[in-house]
Amino acid sequence: MLLKAFLVAIYAGLAGIDLFDGLSHIHRPLVSGLIVGLILGDMKMGLIAGATLELVWMGAVPVGGAQPPNVVVGGIIGSAFAIMAKQDPTVAVGIAIPFAVAVQACITLLFTFFSPVMHKADKYAESCDTKGIERINYLGMGILFIFYFTVVFLPISIGAEAAQGIVSLLPPWLIKGFGVAGGMMPAIGFALLLNIMFKKEYIIFFVLGFILATYLNLPVIAIAAIGFIIAIYDYQKSKSVDKIKGLSLTSSTEEDYSDGI
Repeated sequence: MLLKAFLVAIYAGLAGIDLFDGLSHIHRPLVSGLIVGLILGDMKMGLIAGATLELVWMGAVPVGGAQPPNVVVGGIIGSAFAIMAKQDPTVAVGIAIPFAVAVQACITLLFTFFSPVMHKADKYAESCDTKGIERINYLGMGILFIFYFTVVFLPISIGAEAAQGIVSLLPPWLIKGFGVAGGMMPAIGFALLLNIMFKKEYIIFFVLGFILATYLNLPVIAIAAIGFIIAIYDYQKSKSVDKIKGLSLTSSTEEDYSDGI
């Protein structure tokens, strides 16, 4: 189990760097669930847990100093717990969120200690010392890697048996509470996403999706396919309108030289 925990921790370190420096999105729960499932030997549960956790963080974006719960640790710990303890993904969500909140508080504290280093980077920039700036960047990435590696390695290294033993000690009402709380979190994720991108022009499509899911019992993939078709139709229609407007504008601005002047 130590080898698996070591591999997951290495991935966590790389994902932690990606969150702030790489931005290739290997830190997202949808990806981390797959990789954690592959390492721990249950890719199916990893994908299910990762997809559930992705819904939670879908609309959680940092705004200035306000940071959401840490997506890296939440996704990895949640997926690993669902696999090792053989629990429903919604229960894993309820357990992952406290981990994510605590780690984000530590990250904020860590970045506070990073602040004086920026003055050193400013001095390197003034003297055009690019090598010095590179060293500072690599130092920051190295510290992030060690932090995420440690935070993920410690809880996962206890093993599946210990995780199941811890769960067996918890009262059923508490586990059920984690499941209920975890089931609510995806709805909060969608609400945050709608709060960012929702417009009154989209209300009709929101209602349409609700009707298709609730009354016609269509699966999510079918509803997504219908939404994709509507989006393509709207794009083609707006493209045609823009083309007509462009032709109209061109014809109206042409000058008549037929009188020879």
